[in-house]
Amino acid sequence: MGRIRNTWELAKASWNVLSHDKELIVLPVISGIVTIAVAVSFFLPLFASGNLEEPGTGTYIMFAVFYFVAAYITIFFNAALVHAAHDRLTGGDPTIGSALRSALGDAGHILPWALISATVSWILRSLEERAGFVGQLALSLVGLAWSLVTFLVLPVLVVERVGAFDAIKRSANLFKGTWGENVAANVGFGIIGFVAVLPGIALIALAVGGGATGAVLFGAIILAVVWILLVSVTMAALSAIFQTALYHYAVDGQAPGQFFPQESLDTAFLTKQNKRFMR
Repeated sequence: MGRIRNTWELAKASWNVLSHDKELIVLPVISGIVTIAVAVSFFLPLFASGNLEEPGTGTYIMFAVFYFVAAYITIFFNAALVHAAHDRLTGGDPTIGSALRSALGDAGHILPWALISATVSWILRSLEERAGFVGQLALSLVGLAWSLVTFLVLPVLVVERVGAFDAIKRSANLFKGTWGENVAANVGFGIIGFVAVLPGIALIALAVGGGATGAVLFGAIILAVVWILLVSVTMAALSAIFQTALYHYAVDGQAPGQFFPQESLDTAFLTKQNKRFMR
């Protein structure tokens, strides 16, 4: 219960940061729009040509390119969020423009990490499709371990300006001995997001169960979809803020700014022999 309560406190603190810069929630929205636009530009020609029905080598190459581009878009806008969170937590006053300009300045710097991240994800997903139940379970654990080890890669890249491989090593070092607590934190944010989308799911269920048809059913679906999308982009922004705050705490050993309670981060970031990993 203590971990759950602590995760809730950290989520509230992340929300306090976001409440100072509400416009930053637009960044995940732009990311989604750009990704959809890129997907249409990739797959519409393939669909029109009929290559999706009988995919050849060229089609699979297109899939791989799209996978990488989509990963890069996500990482780019996450980098913008991390820049904004870092700015706010260090006393600045970020805007969408300042966040995007900072991310554009890192456009080439984050490219290797996007390639590594997309490649690892592609390999794990491909292996899972071919594995049995035990293999899928093992690969899921490998994926979880990779996510935890690389959780701080983006803040390290953005703040410390090191290379992708050095950022992975740095992230692994900062998170060494903290896996249990960080699993709890990540699961906690997932639970919060799931609970938050329940009203949207319930709205659709009530509309269908109540026999709604026509405009009423369509309106209920639209409202539910909008709500779920709003929750998704909010959780994406909160996750980036939380990620950046943990990075600052791991490096500096104290709560960043006035938003995060020291006791909550002390609990969230327990390390071996109660030592904090410093530079």
